[in-house]
Amino acid sequence: MKKQNVRTISLIVCTFTYLLVGAAVFDALESETEKKRWDALQVVEHIVVRRYNISEEDFKVMETVVLKSEPHKAGQQWKFTGAFYYATTVLTTIGYGHSTPTTIGGKLFTMCYAIVGIPLGLVMFQSIGERVNRLSSFVIRTVKKSLHCQHTSASELDLICVVTTLSSLTIAGGAAAFSKFEGWSYFDSVYYCFITLTTIGFGDMVALQKDNALNRKPEYVMFALIFILFGLAIVAASLNLLVLRFVTMNTEDERRDEAQAMQALQVAVRLEGDVITANGSILSGHVGHNVVPGVNTDTSSINSCNCACFSSTTAQQKKYESAYLICYTQQQA
Repeated sequence: MKKQNVRTISLIVCTFTYLLVGAAVFDALESETEKKRWDALQVVEHIVVRRYNISEEDFKVMETVVLKSEPHKAGQQWKFTGAFYYATTVLTTIGYGHSTPTTIGGKLFTMCYAIVGIPLGLVMFQSIGERVNRLSSFVIRTVKKSLHCQHTSASELDLICVVTTLSSLTIAGGAAAFSKFEGWSYFDSVYYCFITLTTIGFGDMVALQKDNALNRKPEYVMFALIFILFGLAIVAASLNLLVLRFVTMNTEDERRDEAQAMQALQVAVRLEGDVITANGSILSGHVGHNVVPGVNTDTSSINSCNCACFSSTTAQQKKYESAYLICYTQQQA
């Protein structure tokens, strides 16, 4: 089995195993807390219903009003600033879900916009990632030359270390800013930055969603958008290196297989009934007429027969030896 097939099967098995392990860990960490929160919410709901004598239907209406009014705390979501923020989350595939179109036209345009915008965004971030890697490579070479290192070239490991450090610094700096503007804890801010820049975008924590920030804080809106675009470019540089490494491994294996196949063709000569290899061994019983280009197969000088009546004699061996010498001489020429 080819190495590429083995690697693909191994990746599938490892991915599903990783999913199973992740599900088990999340189950152990979150399921008990989820049950406690649900029980606490049920208790509070019964208390509110009894205290204010609210019917369950009216309580459901209140729930709907509270949930639907939450996005409006950020300001007008569909004016230009909010719409630009929404378009950014579509193009970058973050998809917070903090605001969604309600009209048929808006939903239709979102689908058409995403069909063109997502590939465009991926290509743009991939290109920026390549430029960042080239810049990092130049900086690494310059630093190594200034330190008079023996090897001044930038290896893949050097590039991975540099872009990983840049990604970590970007997340750490962005987390500090969001912690200040949003009032989140620093850990929650790091979590938000990581979920955003990896385009997971759960939507449980979204910036610019309170105190009418979209309308009152244009500088904060600009910072959030620049952080998303710049951070995605840096993360794309890291992913570009990792993905490129796997693609290179597959390409190297394919080229190695092709080289081995070509080498096998060059060292083997197929006659009508037998295959004579470069080491002089004869593989009988292979019927076919494929020959190596450039080898003379004139039947006047080479004769081979698979008839059962033709016994293995000394004369036959001499014929094979003569045929091999002729083919070997023509190959060398």
